[in-house]
Amino acid sequence: MSFGNKLGFTSDYMEGAHPKILENLLKTNLEQTAGYGLDEYSLRAGEKIRKACNAPEADVFFISGGTQTNALMIDSILRPYQGVISADTGHISGHEAGAIEFGGHKVLTLPHHNGKLQAEDIRHLLETYEQDANHDHMVMPGMVYLSHPTEYGTLYSLKELQEISAVCRSRNIPLYLDGARLAYALACPENDVTLPDLATYCDAFYIGGTKCGALYGEAVVMPKHDYIPHLFTMIKQHGALLAKGRIAGIQFDTLFTDGLYDAIGKVAIDAANRIRKALTEKGYTFAIASPTNQIFILFDQEKADALCEKVEMGFWEKPDADHVVMRIATSWATTDAAVDALIDCL
Repeated sequence: MSFGNKLGFTSDYMEGAHPKILENLLKTNLEQTAGYGLDEYSLRAGEKIRKACNAPEADVFFISGGTQTNALMIDSILRPYQGVISADTGHISGHEAGAIEFGGHKVLTLPHHNGKLQAEDIRHLLETYEQDANHDHMVMPGMVYLSHPTEYGTLYSLKELQEISAVCRSRNIPLYLDGARLAYALACPENDVTLPDLATYCDAFYIGGTKCGALYGEAVVMPKHDYIPHLFTMIKQHGALLAKGRIAGIQFDTLFTDGLYDAIGKVAIDAANRIRKALTEKGYTFAIASPTNQIFILFDQEKADALCEKVEMGFWEKPDADHVVMRIATSWATTDAAVDALIDCL
């Protein structure tokens, strides 16, 4: 795991794809199949995902990337006058270049709590909107966006997910969950949210592939069949319908065979836990208490500059003039040798 002449711990999508995916892509390369996700591999992958989610009636679609998936799903769920509720640290708020607003919908932000939304804050926002005499002049909150893990690498508990889902259903607004790094949440010992839980408490969610061992691709799951009528057509309208849909289908068919999706998540978590242990022993300060594959460290600027000569990390934020928060991210491809080398650098 290297980044030029440096150790590469910038993010979890820097490598290509799991060897089993490449093997299956090569094996099927010269086959002729139906297009647009109607091939046997995509259909089989959908069946495996339905089974893993315990959602036999679910609709499953494969989209190329996370930002495209979020923009497509939010635009398809909302009416033109509605916005989406998100934590102020949510990916759609900070790291998607205004893709949601570009599609005509406002992101309605709430303060985060370790990267997470709280049910009471959502309830208060909805009640404030309803009770405002001028609400017809305002953007109507039309859905709630979560991510699991969050941008801070933190996890929603099952109880928190249930509470947020209850608020949404009491107000008849959809709950949508971004699972770009879902494999790393599912593999985390601290996690108690399963795929069937997501299918029970969310109206739509996606299972990340791009950051979880695939060349590209996310699997959108809507537990209720035809939850968004004519979504296939809207995917086409958004430029997101892949002619060679079988490439995404083969990848997810592989990821959901013999527990591969679970296994590759565990590789990243085990590597991250080894690094966390070394950081603790060496007296480093954690900026965020994340249990997943993202590790956030508070450095003084001089120490960060020195370490960055050997290790490629991700810049996160600069809390003051003398300190910086950097992110170390492990992935499905992180090796023991790379972890050992990083610990030596520390």
